[in-house]
Amino acid sequence: MESRLLSPVFKRYYAAAIQTDLPALDKLRELPARCRRLAELARQTVEAYAPVFDIRLLVFPEFAHQAPVYPDAKSLYDKLAVELSGDFLNPYLEVARDLNVYLQTGTFLEKDPRYPGHVFNSTLLIGPEGVLSRYRKVNPWQPWEVHSSPADIAGYEEPLFPVADTAIGRLGVAICYDWLFPQCIQAIAYQQADVICRVSAYMDPWGSAEPMNWWPLVNRTRALENTVYVVASNQGATRERFPPFSWPGGSMVVDFDGRIMAQAEPGPGERIVVAPIDLAALHYERQRRKGHCMAQHNRPNCYNNSV
Repeated sequence: MESRLLSPVFKRYYAAAIQTDLPALDKLRELPARCRRLAELARQTVEAYAPVFDIRLLVFPEFAHQAPVYPDAKSLYDKLAVELSGDFLNPYLEVARDLNVYLQTGTFLEKDPRYPGHVFNSTLLIGPEGVLSRYRKVNPWQPWEVHSSPADIAGYEEPLFPVADTAIGRLGVAICYDWLFPQCIQAIAYQQADVICRVSAYMDPWGSAEPMNWWPLVNRTRALENTVYVVASNQGATRERFPPFSWPGGSMVVDFDGRIMAQAEPGPGERIVVAPIDLAALHYERQRRKGHCMAQHNRPNCYNNSV
């Protein structure tokens, strides 16, 4: 990888993966209260751990705000989707400014007047400076997720894989099913991302238990093959809250060699796991290594014409 564009202010800090156990909303009027509840959880996490850990990054799961509880996009658009501003974002903006932290929000069902009729599954990176990036899920989990992929919209000009320069390094994100497509994570990592957040609602049986332990397997593989940290927050709701699926939790932080630094005990429930992000070590290893430098050794020209 090339040298970085901006040196981070915080060379070592802690990240928190926060998994939630909250009911799926079916009424839009409940959303502002949900945003306040999650923002307060972020505040409590930073303040409670302050004597031990300097938490600078907090990551929430997919469907933390709204989930596709209606079977068609029009119903989602009319009943649950929102434009992302005002009452929905202010609680997060306040926490980020007050505590000098960065929040990767749980996903919203978003509508945008520039793309009428489309519903996106979106997450925002919010820092002390404000909203730094917006990521819209590129690969909806078909056929159950009926929202739009920005990649399918003619004339869509925003970055599909934004990476933000911040005081805690270059941060990227992808949502749940996107992580089963290595090209998605490579597109983020090759923009010199240091940390890639996974905002996820990964249900059973693809959880942390053998023989279908896809959750840690994919997180660890994407980390080591791209030499990045992964902060992965998974939905921890019980089956009653998001029927008919059960949700295995297991939120984790993985280092750039694929080592699990911290992991929530598998199973539903609200959990918080905290682990260090050592950017100095990451940058040293990227510069030092001659072997296992997949980003440098990759030959994308070999694959561009292959299907």
